[in-house]
Amino acid sequence: MSREPIAVLTGARRGIGRYLATHFLERGWRVFGLSRNPSDLAHEAYVHVCGDVGNEADVRRLFDLVRQSGGTLELLLNNAGIAAMNHALLTPATTIESLMRTNYVGTFLCSREAARLMQNNKFGRIVNFTTVAVPLSLAGEAAYAASKGAVETLTRILAREFAPYGITVNAIGPTPIATDLIAGVPKEKIEQLIARQPIPRLGTLQDVANVVDFFISPESSFITGQVLYLGGI
Repeated sequence: MSREPIAVLTGARRGIGRYLATHFLERGWRVFGLSRNPSDLAHEAYVHVCGDVGNEADVRRLFDLVRQSGGTLELLLNNAGIAAMNHALLTPATTIESLMRTNYVGTFLCSREAARLMQNNKFGRIVNFTTVAVPLSLAGEAAYAASKGAVETLTRILAREFAPYGITVNAIGPTPIATDLIAGVPKEKIEQLIARQPIPRLGTLQDVANVVDFFISPESSFITGQVLYLGGI
């Protein structure tokens, strides 16, 4: 039975998730990834699980596999997320429900199951993903920003609830990054958003990994309940 540190990463098939999976594999971690579709990431220390973060049975199946692996779960990255941009008057209830289920419910379920494993070792790091759309109150993103605002509130409350178990809970809020998540957003909208940032450029995958590394470093053991936005707000 292996005892190497384990990272669980949702939304692991592409974009930020794929990059972070490789990032931790290169550093000697064992990584369990979750996404709705299969992954072509081939590595002896990588296990991919097909499932939906908003489905409680799928989430429990993922963490059962982690528990049975014999390793030590040290990190959960709640990266899975979907976005939608539309005027509130034109947003159907199905879009709102889908955003909340993936972005908020998925983060809640994975955090709960991860903490149940982490508490046994009195140590753990949970990093959630939000967005600069929350503090910038972007028009057209009422449903999306609200789902991520819920993630920020969850981050602060879980930080308090999980602290007695040695688990920190923080969040990162990326600015737009050239991934599939923003592929359908008009170029002028992206340019307008970037222009509002103190540092007016797209974010990079390396920017995200840097913040994740900061949150999980031993020197950050006194940091919890925080939200760090890339590019400034």
